[in-house]
Amino acid sequence: MEESTLKKRCISLFVENEIGVLAYISGLFSGKGYNLDSLTVGTTLDPTISRMTITLTSDDMTFEQIKKQLNRSVPVIRVVDFAGADIFTKELMYVKVMGCTDEEMKKIAKIADKYGATIIDCVSDSMLMECVEMEKDNDALLEKLKKYFNGRMEIVRGGSVAIEALQANKET
Repeated sequence: MEESTLKKRCISLFVENEIGVLAYISGLFSGKGYNLDSLTVGTTLDPTISRMTITLTSDDMTFEQIKKQLNRSVPVIRVVDFAGADIFTKELMYVKVMGCTDEEMKKIAKIADKYGATIIDCVSDSMLMECVEMEKDNDALLEKLKKYFNGRMEIVRGGSVAIEALQANKET
């Protein structure tokens, strides 16, 4: 029997844009004991439809069960499994570092520049940066900042959003 391995997964759902749909979808996951890594939702060009991007870690069998259950759900219009697809994905993250010396402020600015973060607010001893990168890149930025500023940071992360690459950009 083949051992089941956990993998990071990303799916997109097109759902009816109605009150309670977000709670219903997240309830499906929690009711089955599945944990979501992130869930991001926003309206599409059609105001009656929202698009959810869900990232989770699961084995193949559990992931297939999740997709089947979502496909049977009334408010779900379409499920898009990004497995094996070329996708573009980004996560929004804000990091506030407080109680810094002038030298530490310079160090933060250098780190932010190296990791693609933008300084969006700054006062005498604190700095707020915005980073819109892949989750692993945001993780790397946080690891670097924690080395110097652990205990003096506030972090806010939004879920990832993803979209399939254009066919012309795919390798054949």
